[in-house]
Amino acid sequence: MDHLMAKTRLIATIVGALVAALTLASNVTLAGPSASADDTARFLAGIQPSAGSPIAAYTNDAFWKQHARSFDDSWNGLERRQLSKIRSFVSKNFTTPQPVLFYFFSGPDFLYADAFFPSADTYIMAGLEPPGPVPDLGKFSRGELPGALRELRASLNSVMSYSFFQTKFMRIDFSHGRMTGTLPVLMTFLARSGKTIYDVSLFDLQSDGTIHPAEEKIPNATAKGAKIVFSDNVGKKRTLYYFSTDLSDGGINTSGFMQFCDTFGHADSFIKSASYLMHSDKFSTVRDYLLKHSDSILEDDSGIPVRHFAQGWRLHPYGRYVGPIALFAGQRQSQLSEVFGKGRAVPIDFGIGYRWRPMESNLLLAVKDSTVTAMEIPPANPAADVSERKTRADTRGNIKEAKADPPRRRVRSYQRHREQTSVYNPYKMFGYTP
Repeated sequence: MDHLMAKTRLIATIVGALVAALTLASNVTLAGPSASADDTARFLAGIQPSAGSPIAAYTNDAFWKQHARSFDDSWNGLERRQLSKIRSFVSKNFTTPQPVLFYFFSGPDFLYADAFFPSADTYIMAGLEPPGPVPDLGKFSRGELPGALRELRASLNSVMSYSFFQTKFMRIDFSHGRMTGTLPVLMTFLARSGKTIYDVSLFDLQSDGTIHPAEEKIPNATAKGAKIVFSDNVGKKRTLYYFSTDLSDGGINTSGFMQFCDTFGHADSFIKSASYLMHSDKFSTVRDYLLKHSDSILEDDSGIPVRHFAQGWRLHPYGRYVGPIALFAGQRQSQLSEVFGKGRAVPIDFGIGYRWRPMESNLLLAVKDSTVTAMEIPPANPAADVSERKTRADTRGNIKEAKADPPRRRVRSYQRHREQTSVYNPYKMFGYTP
């Protein structure tokens, strides 16, 4: 009996030691120096980092292999449904892009900035969400990494499925997860878009429009941001600036953000899923700035109201304008209906914006032209009717695919007005409700 009890105690001791060892291993942080920004971005994006990276060994673990497979599947579907079609659309319709892109109200959506404006040298993006710290995977324990990667995939779900971030979820995803802020998303999209990242740094903005490294801890900073230097592996280095700043009149007039943008002169501008904020006079300053400093503006109907393009702009409509979703029903534009009148708009075969289903999306390309003295209504184009019917037939498969394989995190019902306000209106905290 004593022999049996001793043997039992020995087994219990061995099991306890094994459990303790496994627990300790799962809580040990990644050893060695921090991974480079490029290797970190590749790891997050489910792409193999460089062989000498301190995080390369963890790509042999089951959790990372599953993450990479899941990302590959999602990205391949996105490429088929959206990105390849956008690239074709851009090559046919955007012939004189500018080297600078203004993408305000963007959140961390480098994905569509790159898809529509792939040749920009400088991207200036702005949203309310903070950039957060530069991701350092060396600070995570082995047991924490799987959860961190799951949270990252969840935060990307809506933009990869619907083409826009859901603000309510952004506020949760970017502030309460293991990786906080917009930087992990920006870096992931850069890596998945085939970019090489050379440097990621944080900065503070002053009211005179100058930016200063965050470690300087300047007094009276008006906004925070991140700067990412990258390339396409075939060209010169390019720069992405992301600002966490208030773009309403009460914030932009004193932040220095416009003074920073002034240093780049004129640019192209992109506006998508912008909560119709610039339909309000509370956002008139940023609206007027874009109209003055943009050589072209590509937007969906949630951007600048078409009445502001009354003169000095040549209009090119694409897709179909069927009006806003129910939440924004008061933002319907009768003049925009005329611009998109039958036979005037060129069809598109991808979805974009709040009307994310194929054949319901709209884009308006406004190109500055001083010879236009009144709002231009494009002439009817009989060939567009034939093209639209063909496009409608071609996109039925996309519609079926969207219905058959819905994203895990679905957009809330448009009838739930209160819920939708919190989802789509990031400026509700400033007192603006559409």
